[in-house]
Amino acid sequence: MRAPVCLALLVLLLNDAATRQFSDEETSGIRQRIKDMFYHAYNSYLDNAFPYDELRPLTCDGQDTWGSFSLTLIDALDTLLVLGNHTEFQRVASLLQDTVDFDIDVNASVFETNIRVVGGLLSAHLLAGRAGMQLEPGWPCAGPLLRMAEDAARKLMPAFQTSTGMPYGTVNLLRGVSPTETPVTCTAGVGTFILEFATLSRLTGDATFENAARRALRALWETRSDIGLVGNHIDVLSKKWVAQDAGIGAGVDSYFEYLVKGAIMLQDEELLNMFLDYDRAIQNYTRFDDWYLWVQMHKGTVSMPVFQSLEAFWPGLQSLLGNLDSAARTFQNYYSVWRQFGGLPEFYSIPQGYTVDKREGYPLRPELIESAMYLFRATGDHMYLQLGLDALESIERIAKTPCGYASIKDLRDHQLDNRMESFFLAETVKYLYLLFDPTHFLHGGGAEGDGSWEEGGEGRQCVLGAGGFIFNTEAHPLDPAALYCCSRHAQDRQELRNILFSLSQPGEKSASQSKPPTEQTEDSLPGQSDSIALKPGEKKTAPLLSCPIQPFSARLSILGQVFTDAT
Repeated sequence: MRAPVCLALLVLLLNDAATRQFSDEETSGIRQRIKDMFYHAYNSYLDNAFPYDELRPLTCDGQDTWGSFSLTLIDALDTLLVLGNHTEFQRVASLLQDTVDFDIDVNASVFETNIRVVGGLLSAHLLAGRAGMQLEPGWPCAGPLLRMAEDAARKLMPAFQTSTGMPYGTVNLLRGVSPTETPVTCTAGVGTFILEFATLSRLTGDATFENAARRALRALWETRSDIGLVGNHIDVLSKKWVAQDAGIGAGVDSYFEYLVKGAIMLQDEELLNMFLDYDRAIQNYTRFDDWYLWVQMHKGTVSMPVFQSLEAFWPGLQSLLGNLDSAARTFQNYYSVWRQFGGLPEFYSIPQGYTVDKREGYPLRPELIESAMYLFRATGDHMYLQLGLDALESIERIAKTPCGYASIKDLRDHQLDNRMESFFLAETVKYLYLLFDPTHFLHGGGAEGDGSWEEGGEGRQCVLGAGGFIFNTEAHPLDPAALYCCSRHAQDRQELRNILFSLSQPGEKSASQSKPPTEQTEDSLPGQSDSIALKPGEKKTAPLLSCPIQPFSARLSILGQVFTDAT
């Protein structure tokens, strides 16, 4: 096991000795190359594959993969805006509204439909104002793309109707869950919904989605082993673990990602504490020399001493929690593998320092580039830009075809596979571009008054798009400010209804006057207080995870009495 570690340390020392510094002119030129990469792939999809889900770049045609709803177009929509193409964003957003129908007799992955379709539509909805689209009154709490996202999510809800609350892995969009559907699904397929479903609930005021995601998370939390680990596949009806390998890679990865990002986006201490408990077990049992192995979930003994390419998201996740030293060391290990092959094989044997049989491929995944983006933002170290340039040149040299970019079937001899996954445009190209654009609005770039933020909500009293975007696991950015904006409006409307109801019954005290505060109900949204008015002497307290939320003053007058935030 020591040979690969020594290799990684050698790479680290060499990089420290002579890290290339990129000028503004160079990064600008690289951004243009990334744009060219995107449009070669995007135009190839439009010319050869639309309206199919994905492009087949070797035969220059298309295929349906995850559900038959022009998946690549939905997945790539917000990337168009990231690259600054407002005109095409507007055209595609209108096209999708006219052509995509979720009322179809198709078996769809609940996980993939959520992260790619629901996430992609929610992100496009939240970015529609910046793209110059005509907005409905009350946006971002209303809009056609939001309704499409809600429609898609409702098609997934039958999967959550289990005794445990953990969802089936597949659902028929027209008929629901098949009676013969297997109850076994991966851990990530249970725990990767809170970002999209909470966003949907907060924007629409319908708590159904967020409640379903939270119920699944809590059910999964209860199944962890005595040493604090979870396995890879679980029976969602019996809660029994079918695959008991514990790690941070395929089948588990985005579960941990969503605990951290959900905690940040929703200011949720429960989710953060869940992750921190898991992280202690992960560090104790799976970490060896800054690699993360697979272990038996009950005993902690090593079951697979391999690195999986999907694990490369982990350094970026660590950086969000401030664990920069550990993140940098793990990133160097992963980067050493990239430099060995010109990409990350799906499986890499750490003891042997080579690929694993039948797992030699690289389907143009984004995870190492994603981590580079986060770590460059945190440290400013140009070594992460070098990884980005290496990735750009490797993909151009190995994967480019006349009709787009092909997955690499075998990194040893650069055989290609006839598939271009939608995440290449949704994630890989997007993270590459953002890595080389540190002042992009998604990073909170721009100064006050330059149009880097927007107004929204009822009366345009919410400040949106000012920073703090959270990327879902398909790299679709979500704006936490929009969630709080729409939640606050729903809260105000409920307060007004309560006041009007109490005034219509003068012989009775209002519910808020006669009853003590009660626990959150099933239909209420987490994070909403019982009243917009503070009690005399009461002060607002900042949550554990503090993101700035713009205050909004609500005034209303009923029968001569004025109510304000300070009343």
